[in-house]
Amino acid sequence: MSNFEISIKYFKEGKFEEALVQINHCIASDASNLEFYFFRGRVFSRLGNLESALNDFDYLVGMEPYNPTYISDRAVVLHLLKRNQEALEEFDRALNLEPLNPYRYSSRAFFKDRIGDLKGAIEDYEKAIELDPEDAVAYNNKGLVEEKLGYKEKSQKSFKKADELIGYKPTQNTVETDEKSGKNGFPTIGGKTQEKQVQETPKSQKLTVSNYLETLKNVLTDKKTQQEFWDFIKAGFKKRAD
Repeated sequence: MSNFEISIKYFKEGKFEEALVQINHCIASDASNLEFYFFRGRVFSRLGNLESALNDFDYLVGMEPYNPTYISDRAVVLHLLKRNQEALEEFDRALNLEPLNPYRYSSRAFFKDRIGDLKGAIEDYEKAIELDPEDAVAYNNKGLVEEKLGYKEKSQKSFKKADELIGYKPTQNTVETDEKSGKNGFPTIGGKTQEKQVQETPKSQKLTVSNYLETLKNVLTDKKTQQEFWDFIKAGFKKRAD
């Protein structure tokens, strides 16, 4: 197993310090491999070392200034550093490079929701849905924003559409959860919520900013992740109070 594979393994296990040691070995051996810097940026982010993460993404964007993935991940780090105007500019830039990619709109929408631009978030989710009418995540998250704005009827329609797309059938039982901020400055989506459960499915995992964006990216590109993600959604993806 290579150092890179070991680093990924540690990352998946939540052993970020160990993952950092291994990815540093990779960079020491091959300093020209941009994938190593990209992964290290993610590791630094999970460790809460945001300045180091930003340095890696600055380097990546400097090497490939028109790579929307590097730009978008850099935007996330800028947001976590509370440099929101710069983050918005980067989300805009990534979207301008891939105007037909619904993930770019969903990413910016999630960011706009977090900074309080709720109407802007809805507009972006609607554009993501226009580009991908079967995007259950966009419908679900649009419903959450509509709920915040008091648009109860619209939010219920969005939730219903998300349910239909994933084949979700709610049961009478709900499990109350108390979501707290994620480790090292990665907040979760909700506060105390009612999380719908489906019988005979695994317990839903916490959804943080970082794994939300990472998962969305993987859903667009990796078939195995797509199946795992839909199974996860059916286990109770929605974070809302009914």
